[in-house]
Amino acid sequence: MTKIDRRTFTTGMIGLGAVSAGLSLPAYAQGKKPRVVVIGGGAGGATAARYIAKDSKGAIDVTLIEPTKKYYTCFFSNLYLGGIHDYEYIGHTYDGLAANHGVNVIHDWAVGVDGAAKTVELGSGVKVGYDRLVVAPGIDLKYGSVNGYSIDTQDTMPHAWKSGTQVALLKSQVENMREGGTFVMVPPPNPFRCPPGPYERISMIAHILSKTNPTAKIIVLDPKEKFSKQALFTEGWQKHYPDMIEWIPASISGGVKNINMDTMEIETDIDTFKADAASVVPAQKAGVICDRAGLTDGDWCPIVPATMQSRADENIHVLGDASVASAMPKSGFSANSHAKVAAMAIRGALTGSKVFDSRFANTCWSLIDANDGVKVGANYKAGAEKIEVVDEFISKTEEPDALRKATYEESESWYTAITADMFS
Repeated sequence: MTKIDRRTFTTGMIGLGAVSAGLSLPAYAQGKKPRVVVIGGGAGGATAARYIAKDSKGAIDVTLIEPTKKYYTCFFSNLYLGGIHDYEYIGHTYDGLAANHGVNVIHDWAVGVDGAAKTVELGSGVKVGYDRLVVAPGIDLKYGSVNGYSIDTQDTMPHAWKSGTQVALLKSQVENMREGGTFVMVPPPNPFRCPPGPYERISMIAHILSKTNPTAKIIVLDPKEKFSKQALFTEGWQKHYPDMIEWIPASISGGVKNINMDTMEIETDIDTFKADAASVVPAQKAGVICDRAGLTDGDWCPIVPATMQSRADENIHVLGDASVASAMPKSGFSANSHAKVAAMAIRGALTGSKVFDSRFANTCWSLIDANDGVKVGANYKAGAEKIEVVDEFISKTEEPDALRKATYEESESWYTAITADMFS
């Protein structure tokens, strides 16, 4: 097992062997620093802002635009749902980026991008100029993909799939279910943020219910026929929560036809399921600023693999969930990895520093029960047209308890490392 600590995590994403940047150094006005603006303060945006500011040693002026003053990570939010961590554990501020690296943090919404003028318009009406722009807004939800579900009624059956307070609302609803009640989970169709996430959520809710409401049931109405780590999750559910969880794919249910939010009923071809509490996660797309900036081709943003540059505008880099990163899943680890590649390319373009071969990595850990952790991941390289897998790994079924505990502990070390990498 690889031991993860902060030093190995922060240095491990960049490959060896310097190559030509392939990017000419722009001519800037005499005495003016080049300007980089970053939209979005999650795993992609915060990491990019930190690495561009830190590694350029003040040679680049970096501005981060993020509406929230405290960021609650989507990754590890399921462990909050399961009672493993409290809510404040997953909350982080941007104080370190400003104090330690001189990043100018603006708490506002980015509402428009003018690629010709190289400006970002804020909700306040202010326009911020840039030489390079990093767009890392995460996802937006396609509410219309689930009939009867809407932004106005989302708190009745919280998706809790974006950073914020909905995960706390969902936890409260689960904890206040009637004895022997039913929790219904509706996962999203592919592609979506954090492929194992819905199934870890089911596991962690089962973890709580098995202690506080052991006769409760969990129904999973999945639009898909298979899901990430399926054999590992189903083995774990049978081991830890026998007879509590029923997973029903669309080939059996016919798919969700309608949700009646007033009665908490979810209609399918085979039955109407009455929920005491529920989580509905609609289909997803790149954050809305990507559409406004003209970066999308359909729902997502195509990129140049070696630099994470937008294929629509060479002065813009798109990171994380919003990008078409080919074989890489949409995850916090992936976004952090994208950010380091983009930061290196941007420094090379703006200051003439060396640019190395682009290397990416991802691991997705999931907790099935206390100390029963599993993982899947891969290492990647930048191909000519897409990001390509170099090697990959996944936990095996029937692993010994000691290994599963070690995998869980590895995930905790990773969380400490990545949040320090983003915000310190």
